[in-house]
Amino acid sequence: MTQTAGRVFFVGAGPGDPKLLTLRGLECLRRADVVIYDGLVNAQILRHAKPDAQLVCLGNRGGARHCTQSQVNQRMVEYARQGKVVVRLKGGDPAVFARMAEETESLSRQGIPFEVVPGITTALAAASYAGIPITHRDYASAVALVTGQEESNKTDSTLDFEALARFPGTLVFYMGVNTAEVWTGSLIRAGKPPETPAAIVQRCSFPDQICIHCRLDEVASRLNSPVKIQPPAIVVVGPVAGLPATLSWSDNRPLFGQRVMVTRPAEQIGTVADQLSELGAEVIVQPAIRISDPPDWQPVDDALERLDKYDWLVFSSVNGVRYLLRRLMASQADLRRLGGVRLAAIGPGTADALAEFHLKADVVPQEYRAESLASDLTTEARGKRFLLARASRGREVLAQQLRSAGGLVDQVVVYSSSDPASPDEEVKKRLASGRIDWVLVTSSAIARSLVTMFGPDLRKASLASISPITSATLRELGHEPAVEAQSYTMTGVIEAVLRAAVVRPEASAIAPKHRGE
Repeated sequence: MTQTAGRVFFVGAGPGDPKLLTLRGLECLRRADVVIYDGLVNAQILRHAKPDAQLVCLGNRGGARHCTQSQVNQRMVEYARQGKVVVRLKGGDPAVFARMAEETESLSRQGIPFEVVPGITTALAAASYAGIPITHRDYASAVALVTGQEESNKTDSTLDFEALARFPGTLVFYMGVNTAEVWTGSLIRAGKPPETPAAIVQRCSFPDQICIHCRLDEVASRLNSPVKIQPPAIVVVGPVAGLPATLSWSDNRPLFGQRVMVTRPAEQIGTVADQLSELGAEVIVQPAIRISDPPDWQPVDDALERLDKYDWLVFSSVNGVRYLLRRLMASQADLRRLGGVRLAAIGPGTADALAEFHLKADVVPQEYRAESLASDLTTEARGKRFLLARASRGREVLAQQLRSAGGLVDQVVVYSSSDPASPDEEVKKRLASGRIDWVLVTSSAIARSLVTMFGPDLRKASLASISPITSATLRELGHEPAVEAQSYTMTGVIEAVLRAAVVRPEASAIAPKHRGE
């Protein structure tokens, strides 16, 4: 049946880690015209939405909403009536303490179709990320999910604390941070032993996850001391909360709790962010340069028409490969135009970019910088014609050395490199307050842009430089790199940070893995 109205998808975002989003949830996000999301949803998940999707945030991390439930319901109805695909993105699972029933009822009354996409709720994620098996063949054959905050207009609690106190398994309390004194006291008065093991899991599956082990009668005080625990947090009550952390793996990752700012162009951040996340780091994204089309494609098109006149096509970046070859393909030509041209790449990343187009680099220097590439090419440069695919700005050393060796060199700007006008305000605040541990500096252009954007505040984080040239630029600008990559690649930079984290653990800002044990 053809739908004249839009459709609403209730999507569970999971407990925090953006990779815990389901494939169906990802599909829905990519289709959405409007995404209505709760403040506790990890903002990184929103990157899966279409660039032109309307993003509507309903509240802040503390849980306070910008609009009432009836207003939320009305918004969904209005967007759907406009024929839009709406994703209602909720933390955890939409059906677990997320008021989904009220929202689906409002859609049903209006005849608006909807679908519910389940998500991983925090109680289940705690077993995987906090090392707490909420079921155990010896200690817990049942689980009860309990709200610690009932609807304010209720005159009497519907929770049967005597039944909960007798419950033969694990109790998991949601939304119980601010009411802990009430519900823990009620459990104990109903007969639950005060020494019952408990665990407070804050920001489950996030890189700064904290797990505090204590007794039931200590929960309220631990939530407020020494610093008040802020949502999202759950409390697991039962014998399983006191078991040895044999399932623990998340907080044992080498960069767990480290906050790392990635500064590459937005389209190149994905792989780096994935590597860092797997190592346990919190990734802060702040592109320090922007990559875009060249100001004029005509010189590029002219060079592509003359490809058969060149002996060498030289690439000094991944972006150079992608912009030039995509332009070649867009011009109704194909890779056969490169049949008589040898290819040179400045490093393995650039060579991998060529491989994306089923091309193999003839030369990749052992040391990944322009001087080394020039050295490898100058031995047979005399009389040869070189086409250098380059950015709108950068060093001239490669062209200069090839010309000095007798090569005939043409350069063509295949992409523009520019600095952002200003940094993200939240990132700026985090850096200024010392809440970023590492900044990855992966080119001289990025180094200059970072100093322009952040000034002296850049000294409040450790700088990881990709190469001696980038380190020299940082020093010229008055900033000493904390580490320098041995291999001048992104992997090399990450390895340098890892070495520093192992060698200097006392300098780490890693949050306590477990407190109160």
